[in-house]
Parts: sequence; structure tokens; C-alpha cells
Amino acid sequence: MAQKIGLLGKKIGMTQVFAEDGESVPVTVIQTGPCFVLAKRTVDRDGYSALVLGFDEKPVRLANKATMGALKEGNMKPQRFVRELRLDQAEVEKYQVGQAIGPKDVFQQNMPIDVEGFSKGKGFQGVMKRHNMVGKPATHGTHEYFRHGGSIGCRLTPQRVHKGKRMGGHMGDVKTTVQNLQLFRIMEEENCILVRGGVPGGINQYVVVTVAATRLKYKRKGEGKEEVRSKNPLKASKKAAAGRG
Repeated sequence: MAQKIGLLGKKIGMTQVFAEDGESVPVTVIQTGPCFVLAKRTVDRDGYSALVLGFDEKPVRLANKATMGALKEGNMKPQRFVRELRLDQAEVEKYQVGQAIGPKDVFQQNMPIDVEGFSKGKGFQGVMKRHNMVGKPATHGTHEYFRHGGSIGCRLTPQRVHKGKRMGGHMGDVKTTVQNLQLFRIMEEENCILVRGGVPGGINQYVVVTVAATRLKYKRKGEGKEEVRSKNPLKASKKAAAGRG
């Protein structure tokens, strides 16, 4: 299944910027370039069409012979983060091996994007934090079982724990995708983009940023609606006093 074009990047952190109307907007800074086209997959040779992108150059001494052999065609340097983006054959033909791609070549301001990454790891957690269980009643008759998960099965039947039973275990550190975020601003000189809202992962973690798969135009909930005036005279007078009436 073909997906939309995108770039590889690294999450730098979060900050806030001001829009043209003075609104304070929380944004995530993602460095999305330069990304290099390391190879191309074709239907005739590989059975599918895709672009192989690389990001964040690493020393040659850290690359094995197989990696260096795959980079001979474009005389490229090894990259730390390499991913395939499956695209239509016509889209793949637009790019050449060895070509450097930046955010200005792929994205536009205020367009919706999808960001894929690994969520923050939370370590081993119990059933209350991991599955939102309520726990045992905190009464005088309960001892040492306040945060326990309770029964996990029967004795004779079925003589085992069912698959998928909600229990304590490793939480977080899973691949997740946040869809339809707003690309608020493109910083071309720094090869960075400012994304409205939070994206998965911690600081300096690699992410894949692609054009949104399910939306052509970004629109926030409630955006463009006229504010409904309150019928409460007390609230109306407060707004008038603040200069917002």
C-alpha cells in the first residue's frame, strides 16, 4: 500500500511561538533534514516501489561492509536512521539516488502531517497505571491488596491464564502514529519544522514525518466558529470591562 511522501527527522524538543494574531501556540521542533535518497525500489526488480531515505550521518568506522556496499551507487556516507517510504512508481521517479531533500521540498506551511515514532518507555507498571483499574477498596478490612489486579483465572477450567489478560508489565516504548497535526512553520535555514502540539517520543528520538494520509486540509475543532455571547449579564459585563465585548 502506497503512502504519502515524507522525511525522517529528530525530535529536538518543545517551545512556544506566537501566531500573526498574537495567539501563543505550543509547538514541537523537529529537525527534518537534510535527508538523502540512499536507494530506490522498483516494481520490476523488487516487486514494489519505494524510496530509501537516510538521516543523521555517522562515521564510516561504525558501518559494516554490507552497508558501505549498498551506498556505492550514489557515493553516499552511512546514515544513522534509515527507513523505506513506499510510494507510487511515478513519485519515486521524481528523485535521484544521492539527492538531498529538505522540508521545503516536501512540506508546505499549515498542511496536515502524520508523525510516527516510539512512545516514551514507562518501565514495569502495575494494573492501575497500565490498564486504569480501580484497585481494591481502601477500607479497614483490606490489607496489602490495595493496588492488586485480583483474580486471573480458575483452577480446573481452563487451568491456564487466558491470552491478553490485563496484568502488570512493560508499559510504553511502542510504535505509535499521531495523525493530522498542523505543520505550523518551516525553518528552511535550520532544516526544522514547527509542529503544533505534541509528537511521540522523547528528546533526540528519531521520527518519521509524512504528509497526512486522511486529510487534505488542517482544521482545528471549533476553528472559524463565531463565539456565542452569554445571556448572563454578569459575564457580559466582565467581558465588556476586559475590552472583549
